[in-house]
Amino acid sequence: MFHYFDNAATTPVRTEAAQAALEAMTQGWGNPSSVYSFGAQAAARLKGWRGDVAAALGCGPEEVFFTSCGTESDNWAIHGALELNRRRGRHIVTTAIEHAAVLEPVRTLERQGYEVTWLQPDHQGNIHPDQAAEAIRPDTVLVSMMLVNNELGTILPVKETAQAIKRSGSSALLHCDAVQGFLKVPFTPSALGVDLLSISGHKIHAPKGVGALYIRRGLKLPALMRGGGQENGLRSGTEATGQIAAFAAAARLGAAAMDKDIAHMAQLKSYTLGRLAQEVPEAAVLTEGGAPHILPISLPGYKSEVVVRFLGDRGIFLSSGSACHKGKPSHVFATLKLTKPQRDGALRISFSYDTVREDVDALVSGLKQARDQLFASLS
Repeated sequence: MFHYFDNAATTPVRTEAAQAALEAMTQGWGNPSSVYSFGAQAAARLKGWRGDVAAALGCGPEEVFFTSCGTESDNWAIHGALELNRRRGRHIVTTAIEHAAVLEPVRTLERQGYEVTWLQPDHQGNIHPDQAAEAIRPDTVLVSMMLVNNELGTILPVKETAQAIKRSGSSALLHCDAVQGFLKVPFTPSALGVDLLSISGHKIHAPKGVGALYIRRGLKLPALMRGGGQENGLRSGTEATGQIAAFAAAARLGAAAMDKDIAHMAQLKSYTLGRLAQEVPEAAVLTEGGAPHILPISLPGYKSEVVVRFLGDRGIFLSSGSACHKGKPSHVFATLKLTKPQRDGALRISFSYDTVREDVDALVSGLKQARDQLFASLS
């Protein structure tokens, strides 16, 4: 028995998604590009799966392009947008709290001569709508803004940014990394007003190795890979039908239960805040954010990596930030201007539809033990 609180890093594959993958790999394993009937059946299944993901996302099936992960989707969106707008300017607007899948490509582009405006959050991790509006210039070609921050749970003003781009008359394209927002907060790409939007399977109880990029209808994004012409010629390579089948199943089930799941996670988050206030009052809530599934806290004076290992030894799993940091200090927590003890003790709790109150009780008990048994740092 263990208690899992790192759903923002990855989620367990739900049984129905695993079954869909197994069926696709053992029964309907034909190549969708093959012209004979077995291939045609696979192509029909692929069309259905694309429709399932599109329905969950709230867009047309022709706007969904399957990728290997959210990182690939982010990179394709960024580089494709810049190539499409290469004659219009070399200015990018993004935030200082983006996931590494956006942060690192943009940093590389900055070194290559692009000018980047990095929007800074306030002490609660919020980006204010007027920041993006003030940053947009005539030579801005891309604005990339995540929907939900993966370490803080704050919801960023993507819709307001789209409106600001439109008001300014700019031709800049708007990309949104919605990996942490998909099926966690209500949205559709058209309601947000984005041109490009990235999602990932393993954040919604599908396997790792599959994601998608929404490309607004009518936007002629350059191809990511050329070859056999799959994904309407934009991402060649034989489709990963097993992963896509699982992604579609998880998206379909997640969309059907989204309102209930959001309410459940919000209640658990509130319950956790109450239990922490009673049992571990030293734990500081860094921000309550707006997303129901992420709660960043700090146990000031205690090293987060030590606390994570202490809890892990007791079957309680959470993180000290994004899994992509691999133990390195979080650039997101650094932007909040926390004190060093707060920053050193930062932890991320993240819930899912299958988290229960007994899990929270175990977490709070484990944090109490960590407080009482570990040595606090004087730094």
